[in-house]
Amino acid sequence: MVNKQDMKYEVVIGLEVHAQLNTRTKLFAADDASFGSEPNTHVSPITLGHPGTLPMMNKEAIVHAIKMGLVCHAAIARYNYFARKNYFYPDLPKGYQISQHTTPICEGGYVSIATPEGSRDIKLTRIHLEEDAGKSIHDQHESLSLLDYNRAGVPLIEIVSEPDLHSAEEAAAYLTKIRKLVRWIGICDGNMEEGSLRCDANVSIRPRGETKLGTRVEVKNLNSIKHLKHAVELEVERLIAITASGGTIVQETRSYDADRGITFSIRVKEDAEDYRYFPEPDLAPFSFTDDFIEQIRQSLPEMPEERVMRYAHAYGLPVYDAAQLAEDRSLSDLFDRLALATVYRKNLANFLLGPVRAHLNETSTEWNDLKVDPDNWNKLLEMVSTGQLAFSVAVQKLLPVLLTDEKTDPVALANQLDLIQDAGEDEVNEWVQQVLSAMPDKVEEYRKGKKGLIGLFVGEVKKISKGKADPKTTTARLTEILNQKP
Repeated sequence: MVNKQDMKYEVVIGLEVHAQLNTRTKLFAADDASFGSEPNTHVSPITLGHPGTLPMMNKEAIVHAIKMGLVCHAAIARYNYFARKNYFYPDLPKGYQISQHTTPICEGGYVSIATPEGSRDIKLTRIHLEEDAGKSIHDQHESLSLLDYNRAGVPLIEIVSEPDLHSAEEAAAYLTKIRKLVRWIGICDGNMEEGSLRCDANVSIRPRGETKLGTRVEVKNLNSIKHLKHAVELEVERLIAITASGGTIVQETRSYDADRGITFSIRVKEDAEDYRYFPEPDLAPFSFTDDFIEQIRQSLPEMPEERVMRYAHAYGLPVYDAAQLAEDRSLSDLFDRLALATVYRKNLANFLLGPVRAHLNETSTEWNDLKVDPDNWNKLLEMVSTGQLAFSVAVQKLLPVLLTDEKTDPVALANQLDLIQDAGEDEVNEWVQQVLSAMPDKVEEYRKGKKGLIGLFVGEVKKISKGKADPKTTTARLTEILNQKP
């Protein structure tokens, strides 16, 4: 982390986030774009750049790019064309990349992030479309690098921010928000481990109060939010140390080694002219009508901020609970589906955010994998909300069954297991008296001021009643007796 003595420097960060679009086919070929197949099985003459082959545009990829631009408040360029970006990489068979240069599909816009000082809008420069490169593999042969072209040609959007971030924490918050957005609107799975979301960080420093940007370094291909944060912290420390010692910062491209916890130089940074851009001659320019863009806008789902407001106002949920539900699209969709079948929305949120989420974590299951019956969930929620069944008993005895067999009737199961809290006042009073008589020392401690023991007494009543005593009634009766003068 930056020492207090280095606070005279301002950190300036811009991020370039590459998101693989989850289209069925590649950007300019009909090859399968899915992940995880045997190397070099999703290739064709177009992907391999054979002479005489011609690319063809993927409309779905273009729609995905426009969706991202709309949710990022960007201007959608009505006239577009692709360009050739020329440089040699062995994992680009054509020897050039088809990208966008002069006419990005989306211009400007912003992404809002949460900071300790409140929400802040991080300005965007552009969002453009391009094809991905293949993959070079250096650790499967002792003397050769192997090439897998399955990924070559997979559609990407590159989301380029302005140099508008000022700490590693802000950079991590921004990338977290980008990942949430691409997942929410369904254009990318956001899986950084598989490389479908990657980030390059441009980092520089300048004296605080200075407006001119300092010399930047770029750290390439960061594949986790944790790695981004650490790499930025390392670079900030390195740049400050160079400046403080009177050295000169060199514009360069660096890589991050997570195992060793270092960044290292891989090449002197190229400038745009090194890429020799020119319009792609094999693809015609393309343009959009206002109606086309409006149709895409109307197809967008309700966004997280809108759901938080709806949950808070329409369902009366605390804003914290509403925000937790809106963190994940699949969770939010599940809540909406179940909320339509019940009036007990607060207890529904308690179940989903607590024991159900814990079950998913323990079983490595996704929200989308859950099979639920809304009517049976309503029965469970009604029993808990009306005091017929303790929340803890429902979690321990009924929920595991309901999560594995959604057709199980929770009311029938609760009756079968004799879990319904139907004890009368006389029975509760008898159980209370049994517990207090068996624990005279604890009763004395309670009356001397150790009020936290009430939980112990309630728990003991729960045990001897086998869950049939209502906790509220039990607590009230215990409090009444314990507060009487002996």
